[in-house]
Amino acid sequence: MTAPNTIYQELISHIRKAAMLGSCGAVLGWDRETYMPKGGNEHRANQLSLLAGVAHEWSTLPRIGELLEQLDDSELRDAEDSDTAANIREIRRTYERSRKLPQRLVEEISRVTTLAQHHWAVARSGSDFNAFAPWLKQIIALKREEAATVGYADGGEPYDALLDEYEPGANSADVATVFAALREELVPLLDAVKGASRQPDVSILSRSFPITRQADFGRTAAAAIGFDFDKGRLDITTHPFCSGFGPGDCRLTTRYDEHFFSSAFFGTLHESGHGMYEQGLPADAFGTPLGSAVSLGIHESQSRMWENLVGRSRAFWNHFYPKAQTLFPEALGTTSPDDFHFAINAVTPSFIRVEADEVTYNLHIMLRFDLERDLISGRLQTADVPEAWNSRFTSDFGITPRNDAEGCLQDVHWSAGLLGYFPTYALGNMYAAQFFEAAEEHIGDLQTQLANGDFQPLLRWLREHIHHHGQRFTASRLVEVVTGKPLSDQPLTRQLNDRFRPLYGV
Repeated sequence: MTAPNTIYQELISHIRKAAMLGSCGAVLGWDRETYMPKGGNEHRANQLSLLAGVAHEWSTLPRIGELLEQLDDSELRDAEDSDTAANIREIRRTYERSRKLPQRLVEEISRVTTLAQHHWAVARSGSDFNAFAPWLKQIIALKREEAATVGYADGGEPYDALLDEYEPGANSADVATVFAALREELVPLLDAVKGASRQPDVSILSRSFPITRQADFGRTAAAAIGFDFDKGRLDITTHPFCSGFGPGDCRLTTRYDEHFFSSAFFGTLHESGHGMYEQGLPADAFGTPLGSAVSLGIHESQSRMWENLVGRSRAFWNHFYPKAQTLFPEALGTTSPDDFHFAINAVTPSFIRVEADEVTYNLHIMLRFDLERDLISGRLQTADVPEAWNSRFTSDFGITPRNDAEGCLQDVHWSAGLLGYFPTYALGNMYAAQFFEAAEEHIGDLQTQLANGDFQPLLRWLREHIHHHGQRFTASRLVEVVTGKPLSDQPLTRQLNDRFRPLYGV
């Protein structure tokens, strides 16, 4: 009889091969968004479709199922949180999901979404939803087929099957419940700051900020908080993202606007948070669940923490503001740190999600979550998306998008087939606040450390308590292990009220 350790090593070998192929596809995806000439899009779609199909074939080999069966009663699973037990558990979960999907569907989703992203970019630049609508219709049909093929729990809905891809174990009903609780706290806070007599001078952020200096400043800040540029790089794209290809190679992207400081700087901090999570995963576990992020919600907790809880804090700018004034003397030379800090924390309903303030950001996510559920269920047709979007936006924010580019065409996610992804952003905000409270309790005087430019204690704490675990715990269990409590909207609402009410004097 073959020893369990031998069976386990064969299983890991198969999984790593599929992961390596996926990493190759990620490089091609990154290149498509950064340096690939426009004329290469159709060929790139065929390349990525082929790689997706082969990776799916490798990751669903019958031999993997046989190896998992042989390990079912093995002592390697006895300790629930051991390396071997966690890997076996998560490999089985992914294998069971993947093997339900026909290779034809996997390849077609990859091909269509690669082509669609090009057409989305063109439609967005022309603010023409009708130009993208046929592609969205195809994608919705493919994602409905995926949901039906994968399946979902009794009493659930098709969207659950898509959400589970990004936030394993989550379902629409539970997410809707926690979003409703968060919304009850956000609306009164938003009403209070909108009616406050004290308001920030946001024109500070639209002065002239030369792009070359923005790039230098963003890179300096990213390196200071802990992103390792010997194992990563920063490039320009239309829609910022982070790609971790594996040990020693993590790519960040951002976009610059000479007359809007926040876009590139906070976008760079955001993607750096993702990047530091990727760089903090155990290198020797690459290709296995223990070398992979828990969920996109947990991933987002890292980016939102560094972008907002650190990057928009007064302590952070105690350290960085003199550097900003030196780099941008014309824009900031006579502006006080308090005025600048108030400006970067301005709460103003706005159209673009990635530029939204922290109070309104989650309302952007709730809108997308509800529309996605309606699209997948068939309650909303693709042709009606602009009207549905604008109506809901007007109701929630009190302003109406002037065109499709600042409305339903602003995000890349639908063109990439990432339905089910958006809720992880708001979940990430809640995870981030809960983790940050725990970090402050364990580390000590965290705010003084940030003001002194010492970001390593926080990064070390995150590496120890979150990054190095990989998928040892599910997202919900990780929150309890790290904080001692289940996920709650309360840490986030406390953090928002504690920061914004004093700023606005309400």
